[in-house]
Amino acid sequence: MKITYFGHACFLIEVNKKKLLFDPFISPNPLAKHIDVNTIFADYLLLSHAHEDHIFDTISIAKRTKATIISNWEICMWANKNGISNFHPMNIGGKIKLDFGNIKIVHAIHSSSFPDGTYGGNPMGFVVETSDKNFYYAGDTALTLDMKLIGDHRQVDFSFLPIGDNFTMSVDNAIIATEFLRCKRVIGMHYNTFDLIKINEQEAIEKFQGTGKELILIPIGQSIEL
Repeated sequence: MKITYFGHACFLIEVNKKKLLFDPFISPNPLAKHIDVNTIFADYLLLSHAHEDHIFDTISIAKRTKATIISNWEICMWANKNGISNFHPMNIGGKIKLDFGNIKIVHAIHSSSFPDGTYGGNPMGFVVETSDKNFYYAGDTALTLDMKLIGDHRQVDFSFLPIGDNFTMSVDNAIIATEFLRCKRVIGMHYNTFDLIKINEQEAIEKFQGTGKELILIPIGQSIEL
């Protein structure tokens, strides 16, 4: 499974010959100015919620690649109003079987509104199960006991967790989340993009190590294999 980081909370996952792009916020991000969004291809666009820093490049990428958007009803209808016909609406608790594996929609504690302030539906996380590995993409969320349900009833090989604090979980809360999830390997996201979510990266890595866990911070534009 190949994972490429495009900054903030945007990752491209390549699995079973399909490309899954999560929360595309690339072109406005000064930390990702070396990324050409027009070269990114996706088969699926998975959107955790409607905030601009998670959907900004959605319409342009979806129109160019014909990717299928997977998100809540409100975001799918927003995409449809913007000329997108390939979408699959879901909500908390739902599951869908696709050509690369399964997606289970799980709870996220956050807010969700479109850039114009209108309601963006329920924020959500994704548990993705494939024949290669299973992973949890938390989206923007606080620490929640619902994560124990994932750990108790799903096998998660690694998790994408927000660590920037202020708007989401902190590093310390993400470590607690690993206990709930029964998952020792975390890929950090939603940090350093803005002043309010800046972290000390080395300190964060060492905190995870001190509890026997691994925090992976991928440089923007680079890829890893898991």
